[in-house]
This record gives sequence, structure tokens and C-alpha cells, in this order.
Amino acid sequence: MLSEGDPAPDVTLEGVDGQPISLADYRGQKLVLYFYPKDDTSGCTREAQDFTALAGEFENAGAWILGVSKDDAKKHRKFTDKYELKIPLGTDRDGSVCEAFGTWVQKSMYGRKYMGIDRATFLIDGDGVVQRIWRGVKVPGHAEEVLTAARDLKSRGS
Repeated sequence: MLSEGDPAPDVTLEGVDGQPISLADYRGQKLVLYFYPKDDTSGCTREAQDFTALAGEFENAGAWILGVSKDDAKKHRKFTDKYELKIPLGTDRDGSVCEAFGTWVQKSMYGRKYMGIDRATFLIDGDGVVQRIWRGVKVPGHAEEVLTAARDLKSRGS
């Protein structure tokens, strides 16, 4: 399981327009990488809207935001357009990125066990090191808490 202080896995996702998004592309900058279960559901929509509302403040803090789920690029595009999201979303079709970050977990609903994405957020510094991890995220207030941590994290070279 990935821990704070570990190097972030060097993974590549598919963006909404089919282009590859590599975590290595963010080296030298802070990155907020958040995993969520499914596009266009109440909690996931709220989380994406909260990060979108604060996107300018994250940018002022020198941090980029990237959301990840297993939904395909077409669904991500529809979700982004429907809610006018201002943050990029990446597709993890084969689940390898979720596996690398330890967010593909066994869940339980109404006594039924199944595998799914744990709502989790990772704050990665400019050197590619995981500085903060939030697992089992509750959406209300989460984006603000991550913004505070991003502001407190010193930029590379500072």
C-alpha cells in the first residue's frame, strides 16, 4: 500500500480527448490526484464541482488537479461538459493506476461485497513524492482541506 513519503508511481492515463496523461508530465509542480468511483453520481459530481470551484486557488498555490475513475473518455467528456468542469479527468480503463495507488478495494453495500474505487486523494510534490494521502474521503469540505495542504506544501526549489 502506498504511503506518505513514497515516490508516486509513474503511470499514464487516457484523457477525455484520448490523449495520454502521464504523472511525469507534472514533475516540478504539485499535483492533487483524486480517485472517485463514477461519473455523474451525487458524491462524485459534488467532489468534481468543489475542485472546479477552487481550481483558480489551487493554481495560485502552484498545484494542478487531476481526477481519476474507470469511466471511459466519452463518459468523462459528457460529465465534464454537463457540469462545466474546469479540471482534467483521466481514464483508468484497466485499473492499473487504481492498483498502483491502492484505491481498488473491496467494498460492501447491503451485505454484498464487490470491488470498487475507494474515494481517495494524493498530494504529490514537485519531486514526485506523495506528501499527503486522504483515504475513504467524505466529500463535504474535502477540496478545501486539500487546498490548505497544497498551500502549506513548499514548492520545489523553495
